[in-house]
Amino acid sequence: MSPLDLLDVDSSLSAEERQIRTVVRQLVDEQVRPYVAAWYEEGRVPARELAREFGKLGLLGMHLTGYGCAGSSAIAYGLACLELEAGDSGIRSLVSVQGSLAMYAIWRYGSAEQKQRWLPTMATGETIGCFALTEPDHGSDPASMATRARRDGDDWVLHGTKMWITNATIADVAVIWARTDEGIRGFAVPTRTPGVTVREIRRKMSLRASVTGEISLDDVRVPASAQLPEAVGLKAPLGCLTEARHGIVWGALGAARDCLETALQYASSRTQFGRPLAGFQLTQAKLADMAVEWSKGYLLALQLGRLADAHRLRPDQVSVGKLNNVREALAIARQCRTILGANGVSGEYPVLRHANNLESVLTYEGTSEIHQLVIGQRLTGLSAFA
Repeated sequence: MSPLDLLDVDSSLSAEERQIRTVVRQLVDEQVRPYVAAWYEEGRVPARELAREFGKLGLLGMHLTGYGCAGSSAIAYGLACLELEAGDSGIRSLVSVQGSLAMYAIWRYGSAEQKQRWLPTMATGETIGCFALTEPDHGSDPASMATRARRDGDDWVLHGTKMWITNATIADVAVIWARTDEGIRGFAVPTRTPGVTVREIRRKMSLRASVTGEISLDDVRVPASAQLPEAVGLKAPLGCLTEARHGIVWGALGAARDCLETALQYASSRTQFGRPLAGFQLTQAKLADMAVEWSKGYLLALQLGRLADAHRLRPDQVSVGKLNNVREALAIARQCRTILGANGVSGEYPVLRHANNLESVLTYEGTSEIHQLVIGQRLTGLSAFA
């Protein structure tokens, strides 16, 4: 049993869930850990190659059914996200965006033809997708999006710009959200369509082992069959975000666990004033507090997973998980850095890389402030949104 599992929570997992976790952990140990520090430093990652490896294990859209998807439980998917993010947040983001955003949007809102066209090869990693909702001037307020789609005969013509889009520069299909005369609608747009321009966003200080881009749509013409027929209104993209946020609840625990394990090992082997750092009261207090918060986050994630598997998970409940687990994971990463001292800022250790990544995780798919307001609305019955 891991020393971090203070409450023996692992005993509540099924044998299948533990096996999935073991397999994903081994994959991360073999194909991510030896290289991720260099990927982060260079700001590049072999995302397509990794996607194909993940596809072989059934990790892409693993909680979806049909079309080559594994149909795994929400808890199994969460454990996979935890192990992936223990490697790096950018690696988990690759899987989350592919499966919980791009694939889920097509699986939940697409036509039979769209599902058959895209999902089987997305599940294997041969086809990469991205989810284009955020805009340069509209992040937390997607209802104010400026991207437009207008009818022109039997076609749709899209115009606008999307920003901070994970997988954008390697994507074969982009799920584009745009304002129409009938409200917000979604479109599955092949990225090679004339008028689509993708630019990689460089010089990031966070999520450097992740592909991020800007998508410009200059009167992009797509047939009527590109529209996702069941995606009606803002609730459609928000429904996709709820799916992805559940993975984040688990993923943040992975980053925190890797920091904690690193700090525990370092403190046990590093000697100062004639004894290991782990033997000092202040160090033990830090480790104890962090382990307690990690355990609470793990219990929270498990409860949300159970609700999801029972089809009873509400968006505000996911907000509780995203707000707490990412916020606490970031606090754990920062505290672990103090235990490592100057070595904590070295790329030889993963702690500051995780902390930098979690700064982005804290913001994307709903900032902490947005989730606070979602929870506040649930508590009071009053909306604080404009």
